[in-house]
Amino acid sequence: MDRRDFLKRSGAAVAGASGVLSLPVLSSCTAEETEVASNLRGTKWGMVIDLNRCREDCTECMDACRQENNVAYHGDRRWDVHWIRKATLHPKDESAGLEEKEVLLMCNQCDNPPCAQVCPVQATYKRLDGIVVVDHHRCIGCRYCMIACPYNARFFNWKENPDWPNKGYPRRSHGVAESCHFCSHLLDGGGRPACVEACERSGARALVFGDLNDPESEVSQLVAAGGAKRIREDFGTRPKVYYLGL
Repeated sequence: MDRRDFLKRSGAAVAGASGVLSLPVLSSCTAEETEVASNLRGTKWGMVIDLNRCREDCTECMDACRQENNVAYHGDRRWDVHWIRKATLHPKDESAGLEEKEVLLMCNQCDNPPCAQVCPVQATYKRLDGIVVVDHHRCIGCRYCMIACPYNARFFNWKENPDWPNKGYPRRSHGVAESCHFCSHLLDGGGRPACVEACERSGARALVFGDLNDPESEVSQLVAAGGAKRIREDFGTRPKVYYLGL
């Protein structure tokens, strides 16, 4: 059965069970269930974003991400996909004197990813190195993962991507959900995420990336030094994206 037939049949089942159907919550794929290189075992990729070094008018990281990963852009906010974007955080308690803050927002690569837990076909799973990815061949486009993500970091490809700038990377599929995966294809080849490279070339160096399990890595030392915060840690998702100056 192809995906279209599956969606038709599952849609009919949902309609028939209206009012009694609950959101399916399955166990996320464990790291041991995925097939990745054995040298990734023990690695836990993470990122520190220094908001004090991030330039307000700079879009280098976002442009590099879109170029490297063929992220769809149609010039229409209804269809555009953003793996990394600038968003405004609003304080929960304005009486505490906290101010709104503009931050770079992407998939937080949670150690306890709710997106993977609600995926009914386990198209979303966590790799051995902790990166959360989407298998486009398994995704049925139900968008449960988008609802579950507390960071609004998941997007749905409603339309075919009009551009394909990076011919060495697959064209983005329409009809499936997707999000940042730390440019896992570059990491597997010994490289770094495109956004990190672009930010470094710009001179800002606001994005620091590395292995959180390596105490000698710069990213681990920044976290260990204190002052690095994570967004909505109270959700228990254990995100691997940290912020300085938040």
